[in-house]
Amino acid sequence: MSSGKPRGMAGATSEYTIAADGCFTAPLVLSYPYGRTLGATYGRFFTGLRDRQIEGTRGADGAVYVPPIEFDPVTGAACTEWVTVGSEGTVTTWSWQPSPVEGNPLDHPFAWALIRLDGAGHGFLHAVDAGSADNMETGMRVRVRWAAERGTGITDIVCFDPVAVEARPVDELPVDELPIVDEMPVDDELDDAA
Repeated sequence: MSSGKPRGMAGATSEYTIAADGCFTAPLVLSYPYGRTLGATYGRFFTGLRDRQIEGTRGADGAVYVPPIEFDPVTGAACTEWVTVGSEGTVTTWSWQPSPVEGNPLDHPFAWALIRLDGAGHGFLHAVDAGSADNMETGMRVRVRWAAERGTGITDIVCFDPVAVEARPVDELPVDELPIVDEMPVDDELDDAA
């Protein structure tokens, strides 16, 4: 058996072994040893985050995508219209992260959620700091918690926090906030009276 460092291999590891049968064994080291520029679309998006402004691009169907997209996913046309969206939104789906791992946005339990920001047409994946899974629900309102120091990218948004919603009578709600009813009970007597 031999060991050492392979010569001339990109991303070479400092440890490896070659068994008597020729089997090469080495730890897997996944890295991307190169830099990348953001380009015009993500450069503008991240500059907006630095300035506490969230922008998206409008697709051919009129929906606003946040984060922005360069090209429409259906038509392939360039998405050049920029739209500023709100810093509050609605959770459309979520999953609880009970044990955060290194690299997660928060170091305590939180929810990963798709959040449709006010003015956007699609969900934006980010963390919600709800305290416990019992405090999470689809349809809840959340608001951006901005980082104290910005200019680093997506981490300019630390996470989203639940927004306390004051209960209002249904007849005072705007049409777009009315509750959706899946099934309406049918009163047979109404049908007979007609």
